[in-house]
Amino acid sequence: MFNNISKIIERDSKSTTYKYALLRGVIDIIQDNSPYISFVENRVQIPTGLLIEKWLLYYYPIIQSQTLIPQINGKTNLAFSSHLNKLISDYEPRGGFSAFYNDLKNKGIPEDLQGDLVELTKKIRDTITRMPMKYIGRSISNDFYSIFKYENQTLRSCSKIDLETLIVAFGTFSIPFEYYEAFKILGSFINGQDSILFKWAKFSVNASGNNLSVHRVLNEVLKSPITLREIKESKKLYKDILKKEGKVYCVWTGRNISNYDIDHMIPFSAWKNNDLWNLLPSDSRINNQKRDKIPTPEIIERQKNLILNYWEIIFKNQSKRFSKEIQVALLGNHSFDNWKNVGISQLQNRCSYLIENRGFEEWKI
Repeated sequence: MFNNISKIIERDSKSTTYKYALLRGVIDIIQDNSPYISFVENRVQIPTGLLIEKWLLYYYPIIQSQTLIPQINGKTNLAFSSHLNKLISDYEPRGGFSAFYNDLKNKGIPEDLQGDLVELTKKIRDTITRMPMKYIGRSISNDFYSIFKYENQTLRSCSKIDLETLIVAFGTFSIPFEYYEAFKILGSFINGQDSILFKWAKFSVNASGNNLSVHRVLNEVLKSPITLREIKESKKLYKDILKKEGKVYCVWTGRNISNYDIDHMIPFSAWKNNDLWNLLPSDSRINNQKRDKIPTPEIIERQKNLILNYWEIIFKNQSKRFSKEIQVALLGNHSFDNWKNVGISQLQNRCSYLIENRGFEEWKI
């Protein structure tokens, strides 16, 4: 189950933030221990309106922000952007985000805004049920709606919206009981509220007498010592060495190539590793196909001789750096005397771990 959740987070295709918002919303509802949650056989039913409420709370400040925070690849707007922008504009002179939520929960949405809110909530419902609910879990199963099912689609007509109307009038969806149990136990860690990084940042904010913000602390805590400049320098060094060798072969296909990329064999997004042993020449088209995927142990075995050939070239030209880097990253307690066999074996183990335990998508050619 936990492996499935990792695969969904890492492998499911994501062109928008909808899948993140769906998972975050469901987890928050479960963590809230909503009294509207019910159990039918092996599935857990939740009012869709509770999810619509969460999406309103998530996307309102993002869309309102004066800093552009992209939520979709390309320049296309979110399906409900225009509707939400209209609501944000209407509430700006009335007190903004907090005033809107207070009206939704308690005071009631003003009559002149009810029509816009009805259209917005319907648009969010359609977006949720026709997009992320349909496609989430495709990294595990080829079936649509393999995890989330929109159970009750017989909706009550409504001309006015408040929180109670949202809950009773917009149907229900369900998830398997085992996912509910996993989200109940680990949900706050997946969402980040109880993560070590968030707790660290909150501690620092409190210790500063609230003179710092959580996002500022997180920016500092998450800084990586490896910069884009250093990556470029390592790749340039690699290319300079390859120039002396004459012909260059794509490490994944074995074909002679004149134009090539220096590929992170284990993607930088999966492991912040810029070691020379992890940098290999790859056909640009093949590299574009691979992107952030993890090569399988089988493809490493198949291309072992070519990988070792490049390692030997780098070792010959940068022996001190290469030996230090591969010892720390792959060999560990093993002697450097057998670095080739151990290095390949440990590389395969690392890739297998990232695929099977961490949920990263495997890559085959």
